[in-house]
Amino acid sequence: MGKIKVGILGSTGSVGQRYVNMLRDHPWFEVAALSASEASVGKKYREAAKWVLDKEMPEGMAEMRIVRATPTEIKGAGAELVFSALPSEVAKRTEMDMAEAGLFVVADTSAHRMDPDVPLVIPEVNFGHLDAIEAQRKKLGGFIVTGPNCTTIGLAVSLKPVQAEFGLRRVLVSTMQALSGAGFFGVPSMAIIDNLIPYIKNEEEKVASELLKILGSFRGGHFENASMKVGASCHRVCVLDGHTEAVFLETEKAATPDEVARCMADFASEPQRLRLPSAPERPIIVRDEPDRPQPRLDRLSGAPERAKGMATVVGRIRRESALDNGIKYVLLSHNTIRGAAGNAILIAECLKAKGII
Repeated sequence: MGKIKVGILGSTGSVGQRYVNMLRDHPWFEVAALSASEASVGKKYREAAKWVLDKEMPEGMAEMRIVRATPTEIKGAGAELVFSALPSEVAKRTEMDMAEAGLFVVADTSAHRMDPDVPLVIPEVNFGHLDAIEAQRKKLGGFIVTGPNCTTIGLAVSLKPVQAEFGLRRVLVSTMQALSGAGFFGVPSMAIIDNLIPYIKNEEEKVASELLKILGSFRGGHFENASMKVGASCHRVCVLDGHTEAVFLETEKAATPDEVARCMADFASEPQRLRLPSAPERPIIVRDEPDRPQPRLDRLSGAPERAKGMATVVGRIRRESALDNGIKYVLLSHNTIRGAAGNAILIAECLKAKGII
């Protein structure tokens, strides 16, 4: 059976480049179309993209010509599956156009995350929410699946086994977010060197609303939010890649730090059982050193090789006496791999494994 041909919308940006890099030699997918802004159309990818990754640009894709982000051009290149890393101001209409033209869209953008018929998916956390695609497909011809905000993903992965075993009443998180989350030109160097920025527009609201949808349920054709309370404070720090988060939990059933560590370390889900190409062997890696995780040391955690950067790393699990049944810990998640392109590729692998595409 041949590989599924895919297109990448917003291919020249920092997340788009992650897609290009992670899809090189993918066993199931082949990149057939690269799109970017109108100014780049017709150029070779190597001419249009200011490459910022530490691996060389894949030779085959470097010579591909940029096409317009229209269903006609994407389908004309042979693609049936589309990964979207578009700017938010154009994503909403463009992604819907693709789905209405019968294409399958997996999006990193926020445009459709909270739509009532669109699943917001982290494969290890809410694999079953993909069932929502069926109704969309009947209505549109294609469908849209979204991945969460890069800050939400590592948090939700770490919470899922705790929720399942002990229940959750309250989640509080303070984030220290990497510069790459704002894109290559997002934060000027003069603003961040010797500094941190204690505000990221709309980020705290996204974390709260998305987490409740992801950790909720899909029943009777409808999404039902989880009932826990969520609070977030989000900050930009002078780190290139890897979001660090300090998490405070109030569980429904009392749990010791050792019990929480065990349930996290033992956690596995459908992507691991299916042995999907981009699935980390262990979704959560628990470190017992007092000074881990650290972005520079732990952001590329995960095995096998294709899953490097896909694991959430957790450390410093301990009691929090200020909360009833309180637990606190620190987590690290690679924001442009697990938090963006890697999560979307894993979603696409789930869609293929389920026979949806």
